[in-house]
Amino acid sequence: MTVVFVVTIALLTVAAGCAIYRAERGPSMLDRTVALDVFTTTIVGAIALEAAYARRATTIPILVVMSLVAFVGSVTVARFAAVEREEEGRIELPPAQGDVDDADDPALAADTVDRVEGGER
Repeated sequence: MTVVFVVTIALLTVAAGCAIYRAERGPSMLDRTVALDVFTTTIVGAIALEAAYARRATTIPILVVMSLVAFVGSVTVARFAAVEREEEGRIELPPAQGDVDDADDPALAADTVDRVEGGER
């Protein structure tokens, strides 16, 4: 049990570190929001792991409150991002990857038609 606890704590620590790094790097507000949501989830996981290891259920209200706060924060930022006008520029959109027109490539167009019709050939 101790080995599993130590390995899990190490993995949660790595996940939290990666999330903090991503939150610091950005580049957009949505990236930072997802990173902080992942960080909060790892903290909830660590608290749950500690509660399981210590065999106590007194931390369940803390887990519920932290999960609700993370959820409400993520939904709030998502709603804010959904109504922002493009010219305001607070949310940095990723660059376009070059749109491919399926009509120019018959193989892609045929594959798309097959998937739409529900048949795999």
